[in-house]
Amino acid sequence: MALEIGDRAPAFTAPTDGGGSLSLASLKGKRVILYFYPKDDTSGCTKEACGFREMFPKFGKTDAVVVGVSRDSVASHDKFKKKYKLPFALVSDADGKITEAYGVWVEKSMYGRKYMGIERATFLIDKAGKIAGVWRKVKVPGHVEEVLEAAKGL
Repeated sequence: MALEIGDRAPAFTAPTDGGGSLSLASLKGKRVILYFYPKDDTSGCTKEACGFREMFPKFGKTDAVVVGVSRDSVASHDKFKKKYKLPFALVSDADGKITEAYGVWVEKSMYGRKYMGIERATFLIDKAGKIAGVWRKVKVPGHVEEVLEAAKGL
């Protein structure tokens, strides 16, 4: 079942870069930009992360917290975050429970080969923990600006 605007955002608690832990419940009362990406330090994922980094001060002005999620390990997140000076948390969903709950663990196809992977997607969660915006099959150019405009409108 695909999550839609108005649905309650699925709760999670997971490890983050820097040896920390993050729960969605701990962010209640803030807007949350929860973005899912396939893999640390790949071209599209790096462009997207750097886009959120560049706009990070503007998201702060909307009282929004940016959180990136992939199935990469905490160690991989630590390297990725340090290399690109990312100012937001990267959640490690190694067991796949978060990507499954948000419906972004999907069958993909490359060069005729089918495999399971993360669909690039972003969820805007309002202060009450409800989904206020959904972007699926995200194309990186212009995406961060679109999410920022939606966050401003909340």
